[in-house]
Amino acid sequence: MGDKKIQWHPGFAAALELELRGDREHLRFEVEYNLNMRPLEVDMVVVKKDAAVRLDNEVGRIFRGHNLLEYKSPGDHLDEDTFYKTIAYACLYKAYGREAEEVRAGDVTVSLVREGKPEGLFGYLEENGFRLTNPYRGIYYVEGQTPFAVQIVVTEELEPEGHVWLRALSEKLKERELLELLKQSLHLTGKHDRELADSVVDVSVRANEETLKALMEGGEDMSEALLEVMRPEIEKREKAAMEKGVRQGISQGISQGISQGISRGQIQGTVRTMRHLGYDDAAIRRELQQEYGLSEDAADGYL
Repeated sequence: MGDKKIQWHPGFAAALELELRGDREHLRFEVEYNLNMRPLEVDMVVVKKDAAVRLDNEVGRIFRGHNLLEYKSPGDHLDEDTFYKTIAYACLYKAYGREAEEVRAGDVTVSLVREGKPEGLFGYLEENGFRLTNPYRGIYYVEGQTPFAVQIVVTEELEPEGHVWLRALSEKLKERELLELLKQSLHLTGKHDRELADSVVDVSVRANEETLKALMEGGEDMSEALLEVMRPEIEKREKAAMEKGVRQGISQGISQGISQGISRGQIQGTVRTMRHLGYDDAAIRRELQQEYGLSEDAADGYL
């Protein structure tokens, strides 16, 4: 990835909220929760408004009233020191309640999240009297000498179909996985969800530039699949450009300007979108000739 600095933690916060959006009405998300004094911060706290509500997403099944999450990016280690540090953070969270017993130990959970399986930590836990169970794919419960319920989430092992967002926090995405991420992001409707998805996509694309390049250049089938995924966005931009062209034509009072504005706005919207996706001039020229019946010289006029 060269010298690019990838902001993994904002992507994680966005991905987790998208994972749990089906139960959002029952949750409150607090990012980089301040544990009384800096620099003691836990990456994320998710508070259940009603502790009795059971979350549908497997990552949230263990959740109780107060749930602390520590995320390790692909290049970071998850070892026994991180394990105990996060348990200590949970202890501080419980101890700093505004009133005695405001937060009960039995109402706190700890989640450690990392892409790869922390084999060293697992070995340490098993050698030191802890028991690991694996109730769901990619999710391991730590049972034994802890005051709280603890799970370790290995995102690369999660079911692909139900955990697109967390699995996207990787430098090893395959073309089909990146394509599915783009597809899922475009299917979201609410403004907040779209902003969260943009954060995840930005991290994922920056971390997988070669995969994106391969996706765009990987043969007719894959290129067509990418274009099909992006078509709703292309059409949306074309519509906006068309409406702008209509308004400009009316304001000029020239009926011919309306039709020209519509046609030109559509074509310009297509060109802008395909450039954003990284298509070269040859690919854009072919699309303009096919979709709008332009000659090669006319298509070149838009490039």
